[in-house]
Amino acid sequence: MGLSLVQSRTLRGLDAARVTVEVHLANGLPSFTLVGLADVEVKEARERVRCAIQNCGLQFPHNQRITVNLAPADLPKDSGRLDLPIALGILAASGQIDGAPLAAYEFAGELSLTGALHPVRGALAMALAVHTSRTVVRLVLPPGNAEEAALVPGSEVYRAKHLLDVVRQFIPVGTALDLTGAACSDAADDGWCRVEPVLASVSVAQPDMADVKGQAGAKRAMEIAAAGGHSMLLTGPPGSGKSMLAQRFAGLLPAMSCDEALQSAAIGSLSGRFAVENWGQRPTCSPHHSASAVALVGGGSPPRPGEISLAHNGVLFLDELPEFPRAALEALREPLETGCITISRAAQRAEFPARFQLIGAMNPCPCGYLGSTAQACRCTPDQIRRYQAKLSGPLMDRIDLHVEVPNLPHTDLLSAPAGESTERLRSRCSEARQRAIERQGCSNSALHGQTLDQHIALDSDALKFLNIAATRLGWSARGTHRALKVARTIADLAGSQTTQVAHLAEAMQYRRTLNR
Repeated sequence: MGLSLVQSRTLRGLDAARVTVEVHLANGLPSFTLVGLADVEVKEARERVRCAIQNCGLQFPHNQRITVNLAPADLPKDSGRLDLPIALGILAASGQIDGAPLAAYEFAGELSLTGALHPVRGALAMALAVHTSRTVVRLVLPPGNAEEAALVPGSEVYRAKHLLDVVRQFIPVGTALDLTGAACSDAADDGWCRVEPVLASVSVAQPDMADVKGQAGAKRAMEIAAAGGHSMLLTGPPGSGKSMLAQRFAGLLPAMSCDEALQSAAIGSLSGRFAVENWGQRPTCSPHHSASAVALVGGGSPPRPGEISLAHNGVLFLDELPEFPRAALEALREPLETGCITISRAAQRAEFPARFQLIGAMNPCPCGYLGSTAQACRCTPDQIRRYQAKLSGPLMDRIDLHVEVPNLPHTDLLSAPAGESTERLRSRCSEARQRAIERQGCSNSALHGQTLDQHIALDSDALKFLNIAATRLGWSARGTHRALKVARTIADLAGSQTTQVAHLAEAMQYRRTLNR
């Protein structure tokens, strides 16, 4: 009889919970039993592990009763990440490798039938969980996953290309294994190595704001949105440049901090979208308007992040906003306020961060030409009302900047000089964002409650002006607070210590462009 313990992790939302793979070999009728709330992908590991061990020239205990317990028993386990720890547990329980040193490692990886290791989802989340728990442990991961996990500061990560690369590190002293299997040649001599973090130093070329001619008002609004972290809605006829502006918005945002980069990379790793060469770049997600509510906010079993979480610390661009399903748009209301999304299911509950900047674009009417000088609108008042009513009042109230993007005359479009570059605009936005962080520890869009009253610094004239404007325009309490946050950002861009009447007056013009 033999017993071995191997450590691994399974994903539970953005967290990676620790899993102990217990393998027991006993005399009896030959069998291979997996217990511990394993999903279908995990149960299929029995065949992958058996073939991989045999094809590597190792001995699989055919004539014994094999029991594999995945503890804790009440935690669901999915995907093929437990293939490698199960294989190592069987080899340790049968005495082919030394089981004692395995306690200092955590393993994850999917096995092919030849014994080669394939990457799995969530490697960065595993490394973050180890880092957060402050446990001294080494991670052993497949190629691709190891480079991700090594980005976490202080992590000790080893890359293994093949099952035999791992087995060679734990062969008992004085024991010589006969590795003469058909697939032994797949294990390269350099298959096992410690991975050091390698960050991409070459920045990816992004579209420049200088390409956009004219549209000074829209550019000003985008500068305010980037400086304060505000959401924005662009409204205008077809071809006026709404999508062109939105595609260049991410370049205006300040550089990501290390913590922000780790959070965004960990979420991308959960869905398999993260690449090491994209490290430190703010994510931009632009789902099609046919996307469902689950695709936007996340869901499934087990729960996985949606587009709003994949855009965490970045930009969520929703083009043709009224064409999205009503349920999908209404699902954005809570995340826009709280910066996170909680997905509750009967079996489990998961929470994902979702502090994104929403950039929406829409036409003013079904035909798109309401208010345009280029072409007459063909829509009836009822059609216009029903089209604009697809965006509910509560959702519109949560969007800070409502910006009109008119059509440019062809003469201005062809003869206008290039506008300000993205680099110059980003410099001003970064300076304004830094002023806010030094003053209050967060961007202006994240101010709430007492912190808003403390840091808004309204002068007496501005306070009187705000009271009159809010009363006459019928603003809600949320609308008033959001106008204050925008005004505070405008003051930061101007380098002002206080929020003045001029700053509030400019913020007022961004509250509503739709003719409801």
